Amino acid sequence: MLDSKAVRTKIFADGADLDVISRFARDPRIKGFTTNPTLMRKAGVADYAGFARDVLRLIPDRPISFEVFSDDFNEMVDQATEIASWGRNVYVKIPVTNTSGEFSGRVIRQLSGSGVQLNVTAILTAEQVRDVAKCLAGDTASFVSVFAGRIADTGRDPIPVIKQALDLLRPLPRAELIWASPRELLNVIQASETGCHVITATAEILAKLPLIGKDLTEYSLETVKMFYQDALAAGYQFRLKRKIASAKP
Repeated sequence: MLDSKAVRTKIFADGADLDVISRFARDPRIKGFTTNPTLMRKAGVADYAGFARDVLRLIPDRPISFEVFSDDFNEMVDQATEIASWGRNVYVKIPVTNTSGEFSGRVIRQLSGSGVQLNVTAILTAEQVRDVAKCLAGDTASFVSVFAGRIADTGRDPIPVIKQALDLLRPLPRAELIWASPRELLNVIQASETGCHVITATAEILAKLPLIGKDLTEYSLETVKMFYQDALAAGYQFRLKRKIASAKP
């Protein structure tokens, strides 16, 4: 029987809705938070720094990741330095490459070496993890985000990549692997079973946490009742063209 208490992987809430963030800030199961420019734009965030200050007031004591938005490596360093100054619990998201596909290694090495806590993001291959690991300072805390959900979207199993990534990061005790972009609650269990340090999850997935270990026969009956009640609520009806003969004993 599955048990949510047996999940060893730390769960980070992923999003940019302040009301949702505020709710999860009161949830002891949530050990950290992440966001990105796409989620912020979707949530209607107009003031990047102002939004970050609001989030940090809600979350003063757990890791929170904010992303740079420049495509120029020098500007990335400047933005990351500014973002890192917002709080001791801040991790700065650096994309593994710029939009030209050039590896961000120089940026990662410079920032991590100067003590900036990084979350290197948008990683999809073990080779990228290997390159990033070579640039991270061993004495600076960091996250390495492998987008397992996007790997799965291509029809590939992300678990072998996650396992390789864990091996590659083992020499860096302050570097933690994030299973990013999960698609379903099962990914939380998979992340825990592989030994992945962290998984990020949206509010939709987090809402399903109470389902871990639920009795399947009970769940089946609830599903039947849901279909029946929805049919009644919709007022569906039709006349049978012929009577159905009753079953003989």
